[in-house]
Amino acid sequence: MNITQEKVDALNAIVTIKLAPEDYTPGVEKAIKEQAKKAKVPGFRPGMVPPAHIKKMYGKSILVDTINTLLQNSLGNYITENKLEVLGQPLPKVDREKEFAWDFNEAYEFDYELGLAPVIDLKFSAKDRVTQYDIKVDDQTLADRIKNIRRSYGKMTNPDVSADDDVLYAELKQLSADGSIFEGGITNTASIRLDQVTNDEVKKSLLGLKKDDVLTFDIQKAFNNDAAKVAGLLKIEEDEAADLKSDFELTVKNVNRLEESDLNQEFFDKLFGEGVATTEEEFRAKIKEEVETMMVQDSERRLQNDIYNFVLANINFELPNEFLKRWLKATNENLTQDELDKDYDNFAKNLKWTLIENKIIRDNEIEIKYEDVFELAKIRLDQQFKMYSPQPLSEEQLGQYTVQYLQNKENGSKIFEEIKAIKALDFLKSVVTLDKKEITHQEFSKLPA
Repeated sequence: MNITQEKVDALNAIVTIKLAPEDYTPGVEKAIKEQAKKAKVPGFRPGMVPPAHIKKMYGKSILVDTINTLLQNSLGNYITENKLEVLGQPLPKVDREKEFAWDFNEAYEFDYELGLAPVIDLKFSAKDRVTQYDIKVDDQTLADRIKNIRRSYGKMTNPDVSADDDVLYAELKQLSADGSIFEGGITNTASIRLDQVTNDEVKKSLLGLKKDDVLTFDIQKAFNNDAAKVAGLLKIEEDEAADLKSDFELTVKNVNRLEESDLNQEFFDKLFGEGVATTEEEFRAKIKEEVETMMVQDSERRLQNDIYNFVLANINFELPNEFLKRWLKATNENLTQDELDKDYDNFAKNLKWTLIENKIIRDNEIEIKYEDVFELAKIRLDQQFKMYSPQPLSEEQLGQYTVQYLQNKENGSKIFEEIKAIKALDFLKSVVTLDKKEITHQEFSKLPA
């Protein structure tokens, strides 16, 4: 076997694998013998089929399978041994002039295209500055939060037509680009509070609606691309919500109007548990504490997003774009050219960030432990449970759910990637200068995305 590599440029290479009969013949003969032991062929006792008979019947398919396995293993070993950092997976290079007879004495030559990861130079220091917002709870924000909570626990009525502060109980169905219902897409029935719709144009379209009215709903525009809000309404994960581009068909099932709950002990106990707050002042203090915690989380999300954008704007490197586009098409048979053209820039941006993350983790020998993954998974599950019930789970229950959750390899991988992102961002926060700036929540909500 002979494997060679030809560099097309800094980001693309061709690997050629040449196979002689002595490279694949032992594997073919072994596979034929194994098939002979298992085969059930009329006229022969089980396990007594002559290998020559199997070779005559199935020889070509066995040859092809053996060579494919040999190629995959050899190419994988070559990439590992030569420490090639590849993007995507190698693509067989089609040469229409090469035609194989697929006999047992032929020499074969196969070419594979490789997309290579670029060299990345990270040169951040304390000279680089990013704003870190210290969000203060202003009176209006606190009043709005108290109003929302009182209405959440208040009496409900059902007017005929929706008005400014009503809640639409509606069915949401994901739409395709042509406006038809997306088969197998996201569907959910949710309560949409009109006072939380941030876009005036969308909000206006939701006023004056009656039961069974139907309209097209831009959920991202409605909530200013708030992934947490969109995820909550559609019952999907936040990362999926952040990438969601589709409009939805909204069908009104009911119009609900909430009247504010009285500020009494029954209300306080429902909200916090028995006896935790006994006066209006204690109630307000608890709500303020809750809002302050939310502000810290909002500030941290904003900082992470600003660092992400700052880094991508200040590190310039190219990707093997044409190779990656071919790879995406080859590995996603339902991907149309229009979809590829529309989504590729976003894919490339995410890939660049992943490469930056990997370099930070690798160059700084940052360790990701199972304990880190477990604790973050527990936090994420706790947040999900709190969406459905104000009563917290015990530590023991939450731990059991977390163990079960992480037994799914896909869940574990997702949390691992989130931990990696957090650690990379934490490293960047320790390197650049964070300029702290006080800001009210009202001002913060008006900052450009």
